[in-house]
Amino acid sequence: MQSIDFDTRAVFIAGHWQSASFGRTLPLINPSDGSELTQIARGGPAEIDAAVVAAQAALDGPWGAMSAAERGRILARMGARVTEMADVLARMEALDVGKPVKQGLADAHALARYLEFYGGAADKVMGETIPFTPGYTALTLREPHGVTGHIVPWNYPMQIIGRSVGAALAMGNACVLKPAEEACLTALAFARIAHDCGLPAGALNVVPGLGEEAGAALSRHHGVRHLSFTGSVAVGQHVQAAAARNTVPVTLELGGKSPQLVFADADLDAALPFLVNAGVQNAGQTCSAASRILVQADIFDDVVARMAERYKKLVVGPAIHDPDVGPLISARQRELVQGYLAAARDSGLRVAAQAELHDDLPKNGCYVAPTLLAPVRNDHRLAQEEIFGPVQVVIPFDDEADAIAQANGTAFGLVAGVWTRDGSRALRVARRLQCGQVFVNNYGAGGGVELPFGGVKSSGHGREKGFEALYGFSTLKTIAIKHD
Repeated sequence: MQSIDFDTRAVFIAGHWQSASFGRTLPLINPSDGSELTQIARGGPAEIDAAVVAAQAALDGPWGAMSAAERGRILARMGARVTEMADVLARMEALDVGKPVKQGLADAHALARYLEFYGGAADKVMGETIPFTPGYTALTLREPHGVTGHIVPWNYPMQIIGRSVGAALAMGNACVLKPAEEACLTALAFARIAHDCGLPAGALNVVPGLGEEAGAALSRHHGVRHLSFTGSVAVGQHVQAAAARNTVPVTLELGGKSPQLVFADADLDAALPFLVNAGVQNAGQTCSAASRILVQADIFDDVVARMAERYKKLVVGPAIHDPDVGPLISARQRELVQGYLAAARDSGLRVAAQAELHDDLPKNGCYVAPTLLAPVRNDHRLAQEEIFGPVQVVIPFDDEADAIAQANGTAFGLVAGVWTRDGSRALRVARRLQCGQVFVNNYGAGGGVELPFGGVKSSGHGREKGFEALYGFSTLKTIAIKHD
């Protein structure tokens, strides 16, 4: 099998692998069995500062001088190389993150698709001419921010690198990437791929480390001109506050409590796979997980029963065995999810279905049985808070107005799904839902590389994916020329 040559114990700065200060490292744990995979570098403020300096040097040198078409060709080569190495990257993700191999493979192909998309779009971001006062020609230009910081979580490292770093590079920014300390392997492998495909030194720098050290240093660094953060609401608020001291714009994607609205006229045969899979994929550790299923009262019992049958067939196991559901990322995350399930028991919620955890699972693995709870009130804690585990709640509603009110009745607003055969209702409801994306009679649209993604309310602000990401990773300059 092919391999990707990189140093797991190093940071990648200015095109070179180097040790962190004092040779500091952190253990990288396989969540499927609790074993130590390797050690990773524990970068901190010194490494972040060196990475920002290297990024600025790239902007002042060959990267900044490169045409948009040339940038696009490099990104296209990176996408082709990721496709070639997809199996290797998927196995890395399985060991590192606990993601079933088939899901890791989908993420690798999504990363390649982002690079292809942004490679093709790099020279197609146009300015405008503006009708203005006679004697003037007014026009706008889209220009890179400069050095951009990217703080990427552990649940979808490849996809989020693709949608943020890919777009930033396409616009001509130079990037400093801080991956989550629990999930660094594919980020480091990506650095090697980018270097081998001709990305100039310093255009991409990768600094693993703790959030409170490397992540905090990146957020407050005076040389960073734009930040992209995906993660929890609490940490996102800290990132935004730190960036505000330097008057730096921030794109925040902070999770959700996404509803799927199932009306009585829905095609349940089409809906059921999405209702379950979108809740338990990646062990429920997905910002857009369909964690709330809102079902019209007329069909509530039938939907719950049919979802329960699917739950009973789910296979839970080590990620490398490619089950339906792998482990959670860490023992800490497992304890958090188990705490929510204990709260459900204490408040008398009914377990409508639960997948089986077999006795032969590794004892130190971070497994939680996928659990379906029904019925649940929309004001219950488990219907309001992001659990980030394989737990779904099913909530009854009476009519369209009630469905919309309950769907909008959380602090979050990221994604929603609407299931109905009534086209007028679908559009009417979609327009009234408070969220960044609405899917009608589907959910996720195959990853939607081209579809702008982001939230409202506590789910954050700004958009990634599609052309909107290119606008977000650029700044607009207006030029007015007097010629008469």
